[in-house]
Amino acid sequence: MTVPYRIDVPDTFAASYGGRGAEERAWIAELPRLGGEFLERWRLRPDGAVAHGMASLVLPVVRADGTPAALKLQHLRVETAGVAAGLRAWNGDGVVRLLDHDERSGTQLLERLDAARPLSSVADDLTALRILAELLARLTAVPAPEGVRGLAGVAAAMLDQVPRAVRVLGDPAERRLVRVCASAVAELAGEPGDRLLHWDLHYDNVLAGEREPWLAIDPVPLAGDPGFELLPALRNRWDEVAATGDVARSVLRRFDLMTEVVGLDRTRAAGWTLGRVLQNALWDVEDGKTALDPVQVAIATTLLPRWGYRDPTRNVTCS
Repeated sequence: MTVPYRIDVPDTFAASYGGRGAEERAWIAELPRLGGEFLERWRLRPDGAVAHGMASLVLPVVRADGTPAALKLQHLRVETAGVAAGLRAWNGDGVVRLLDHDERSGTQLLERLDAARPLSSVADDLTALRILAELLARLTAVPAPEGVRGLAGVAAAMLDQVPRAVRVLGDPAERRLVRVCASAVAELAGEPGDRLLHWDLHYDNVLAGEREPWLAIDPVPLAGDPGFELLPALRNRWDEVAATGDVARSVLRRFDLMTEVVGLDRTRAAGWTLGRVLQNALWDVEDGKTALDPVQVAIATTLLPRWGYRDPTRNVTCS
């Protein structure tokens, strides 16, 4: 049967997949047909221009009953395999609601939110941060459903990659910092937690809605400790943090507000945030970088005393 619709894939989105593997390029080539297939299957009418992020394509649509919605297409990866399970577990509580889902392709039909009004549009940083922290408290109150990827496995994989990353980094101080972050992960890995984590909650992943003033979008569900959730928000609007002239004070102000609202043990939260810095460092090394992101370094060194590590010049190795 001929599919009556095809969606337009922006050149910028297609180009972002050009350097990836054959499977990803094949998915991009299939996107116009795949999108059209779901427009027909779910009886949807396009209702605006296609938008995209780094990994997904979103088309505003209207359902047969006149309800506005959003059709989201994304390439299935290990990180995104649990999205539908996570959204179903949250059931719209603080997060965008899942209206329909295709297991084979990962295609989602979602509640329509206001993409023109992200949380980053709120001028006052502490007001925005409190809104985000309150959403985070609600999201992490939910136990992770069975089958969602776990932080224990993520932590073990990180620790396995540390020796290679240390060899690649050129600055001895950065090598020491990576070892310290790894030692924090090693110490906490035995109690990885069982809460349902968003894994990428920052201001641009919170949009205004009608059902609630603000709702989270684009989760990458993970079962684990909520302390692993803080880093994306800590680095939001970094130019404003730098402009204060006191980076450490600004970072700690954010960290303390978030841990208070979410109800976290600050020592554990600092340790898991160091783990998140380690994860980003490992990703950067994998991408060919030989130095750490200065923002990540600033956040990590600020939180080291909260973790209980008070001598950043001492060489700590990971067991």
